[in-house]
Parts: sequence; structure tokens; C-alpha cells
Amino acid sequence: MNRQSNVIIFLLLGLFLLNPVYASHKKSHVDVEIGDLSSISSKGQVVFNTSCASCHGVNAAGGVGGPPLIHNIYNPGHHANQSFINAVRNGVRQHHWKFGDMPPQKHIAFGDMVFLMKFIREVQQQNGIKTMVHKM
Repeated sequence: MNRQSNVIIFLLLGLFLLNPVYASHKKSHVDVEIGDLSSISSKGQVVFNTSCASCHGVNAAGGVGGPPLIHNIYNPGHHANQSFINAVRNGVRQHHWKFGDMPPQKHIAFGDMVFLMKFIREVQQQNGIKTMVHKM
């Protein structure tokens, strides 16, 4: 191989190795720890990872199309459970992040919202997110 090929391989290898480090520290991605989950939360994790993760990332850590839900901004004092239900049922306009508006998610059954909310809140608690009074 010539010198130019070696430089290109080196740069590509560097980008490949640095990508996980960079991705885990992007503002729209958080590192999420999952501990033992209740049976309801475990069901919610399955619903989330099959219905929501394509935008919000696996285990709500954030993704290419949506923000992390395991984030202080979504603590129960700022975003009550009803706000999540409204977002799923009706969609929500972009307001905290620059991902665009979230369309309604009509494919998610209303009964699955109990599982989803239990999963999100339980994992938030496991990651140190507590209810904080929202001040405007």
C-alpha cells in the first residue's frame, strides 16, 4: 500500500473507534442504566423498544429522530404522565429539542401506555431523575 492509502485507513479507523465515544456524549443522547425492572416495566420496555425506539433510541436513551426520555427535562414535575399520553395520542409540537414535531402514534394501544409510563418512570428513577417543581 502507498502512503495515501495508509493515511485513509488510519483516518477511517480513527473515526470508527471515536464514533461511540462521540455518540454517547451528544446532547440528544444519554447513557441509560437499566436495573431490575418490575413486571409492568418489563412489558413497557418491550413496547417501548418495538414501538418508540426507532426515534427515541433503545431504552429511551435518545435517537436520531427523537430526544432521550430518560432526561431531567422529562421529570414528572415538568412533564406529567398525561403529557406523554397526549404526545402519543395527539402528537406534540417541537419545543425542547430540534427533532421537529412528533406525529401522533396511533399504532400504540391506549392500554400499552400504562406499561410505557411505568417503564419510563422506573428507568428515570434508576438514573437519578426525580420529580422537580417546574418554574417558569
